[in-house]
Amino acid sequence: MTDVATTRTPGSPARQHAAAVEAIRRAYAAIPAGQPVRLAKNTSNLFRFRADSAGHLLDATAFSRVIGIDPQARTARVGGMTTYEDLVAATLRYGLMPLVVPELKTITLGGAVSGLGVESTSLRHGLPHESVIALEILTGDGRVVTATEDNEHAALYRGFPNSYGTLGYTLSLTIELQPVQPYVHLRHFAFADADECFAAVAQISSDGSYRGHRADFVDGTAFGPAEMYLTVGSFSDVAPWRSDYTRARIYYQSIRGPKEDFLTIADYLWRWDTDWFWCSRAFGVQHRAVRACWPRRYRRSDVYRKLVALDRKHGVSSQIGARLGRPDREMVVQDVEIPVEQSASFLRYFLADVGMTPVWMCPLRLRGDASWPLYPMRPGQVYVNFGFWGTVALPPGASEGHYNRRIEGKVAELGGHKGLYSTAFYSREEFWARYNGEQYAQLKNSYDGQGRLADLYDKCVRGV
Repeated sequence: MTDVATTRTPGSPARQHAAAVEAIRRAYAAIPAGQPVRLAKNTSNLFRFRADSAGHLLDATAFSRVIGIDPQARTARVGGMTTYEDLVAATLRYGLMPLVVPELKTITLGGAVSGLGVESTSLRHGLPHESVIALEILTGDGRVVTATEDNEHAALYRGFPNSYGTLGYTLSLTIELQPVQPYVHLRHFAFADADECFAAVAQISSDGSYRGHRADFVDGTAFGPAEMYLTVGSFSDVAPWRSDYTRARIYYQSIRGPKEDFLTIADYLWRWDTDWFWCSRAFGVQHRAVRACWPRRYRRSDVYRKLVALDRKHGVSSQIGARLGRPDREMVVQDVEIPVEQSASFLRYFLADVGMTPVWMCPLRLRGDASWPLYPMRPGQVYVNFGFWGTVALPPGASEGHYNRRIEGKVAELGGHKGLYSTAFYSREEFWARYNGEQYAQLKNSYDGQGRLADLYDKCVRGV
């Protein structure tokens, strides 16, 4: 494997990484027992806001580099805090990309594996953790171990996805890469009926194409109960034209027409980041005059996320709403996976009960036959990830959690799963029934027997 920056020098990325591993191991060992531990991070894509910042900060910034890329083997070794933005910039120079690239630039490799991720290659390539060859982990009990699917830490390798840093922290990952072509040819297929839309998803999962268009990438957008689109993308060596949605034009609005489009591979991978899907409209950035004044370098998901965090901290929006006599609003920010056979039922429910649009729809299927115990999905089953992000006015007399609890109940009723990057309202018993509490307890005992790191329920539901 070739070091990205330089080779066979004392300062090479591989040597720097080895020194950083020893330094963080010592720093962790020096934290007194009983003190809570948190990673020091510049950005976050989580929507579980802590009431305070208690905890000893563990500096992991040294793990935000691409250590090496092997173009022949199509693999990369990457620090756990490395963003996909930096990784993709490095791999595209070799004509390669990760098998699954989550849609937001500042999602980290370690975050996508310990907290899951999904994107438009997930129907073909599964979830990000399925292309991981090896995980180097600082465990809760202070060891540094390398976990693979067939070594003595295989149980940790399988149980690490969806553990959210409660078993340990990812120091490096070795992942598979795939070859790319310079452009992506998109076709947007319109549907007026949810059953027909998800029947098309099932057909694509079987055939690998739709109406003669190869499905290297598949996702969808619902603007209403009678307006849905599946966007099917295929790699291309040519592009009669190239669209740019980082300037005045907005990607999600283009889905409604024209029916065909071309993007560079880099612009395609980050098509959602410029406007945080469609959520930049909350800041007025989609207004022509505001967009012209808002610098392009700040049209990014991490900037918008920081603005939300500031508003949440200081309560500006809620104070303004109260003064204007507006009803309280509930933040409904979730991603859920529903079996494709039940997806039309879920979408109809969501649009009628919650009423938030647009809704992202991303088909996925586990890549292999193996199970991942903390997020138990059935191998071979096609699911649709529904992503919805915003706030909804609460009905009179309703309290915080009204809509989120109803969504949790519907997801369970339809045999689906809910990601844990945002708020959750499960009881402890229900949570562990859904996320394999028995196996989690075994892993926790093996790799964090003293409970130095937070428990998964406490972290993801109670917000500890």
